[in-house]
Amino acid sequence: MDTIQLIWLGIVQGLTEFLPISSSAHLVLLSKLLGWPDQGLLIDVAAHAGSLLAVLVYFRVQLWQMMSACIAPGVSKNSEELRLVGHLFVATLPIVIVALFAADWIERYTRDPFIIAITTLVFALLLAYAALSARELRDEYQLSLRAVILIGCAQVLALIPGTSRAGITMTVALMLGQHRTAAARFSFLLSIPTIFGAVVFKARDLSTQAIAIDWSDLCLVIVVSALVAYLCIAVFLRLITTIGLIPFVVYRLALGGALLVFL
Repeated sequence: MDTIQLIWLGIVQGLTEFLPISSSAHLVLLSKLLGWPDQGLLIDVAAHAGSLLAVLVYFRVQLWQMMSACIAPGVSKNSEELRLVGHLFVATLPIVIVALFAADWIERYTRDPFIIAITTLVFALLLAYAALSARELRDEYQLSLRAVILIGCAQVLALIPGTSRAGITMTVALMLGQHRTAAARFSFLLSIPTIFGAVVFKARDLSTQAIAIDWSDLCLVIVVSALVAYLCIAVFLRLITTIGLIPFVVYRLALGGALLVFL
């Protein structure tokens, strides 16, 4: 891939990883429109590493508080942060278990562009229902264990391209009574162990392949993806309180329809 393609790949990954609009659907549509080759496993790992770096930097203060809570769990002011750490751990377990045993099968049978188009449309409608019927009573610290397990199980669906990890976790969180900003924050925090696991998982596969590494290309994708993802998180958390999630639903419906047309 040339430099322009690498920059666009980093932009698309950074923009779509944390928005409820499906990164895989965009990457498929981009390659179909422009006739680009598959980016390959190495560039894919770099793009996700950039997204991970962005969310780590953005939530650095809260992550430090959570780390402090783990180091000194007996301090009363750390109890909420420690509980949040436990909830993130529990919510991550379902996707880790499924990925370990079924990732290859999912990769083989669900990357069809038609499936991506359908999942983009179906989960857009679910997001619309959740956004329009949401009661928005609780923040991310007030989730019950049952709610955390349900969000974690829903995240497993994100292994199917077109679902959107951010979209499905926010959808279920809203259905369970979370405020939209709290649903977004929990989704972003949950992305940290999830993306880290995906990077490690793909890096393991990468280690078995003889691939010549162009470090300049790799760094370019990481930097672009990280910068765009950081801005995306910051803007989204500000916009969601005013515009809500329906504009993203409309966009997803248009995207799914566009995919069907091109297919």
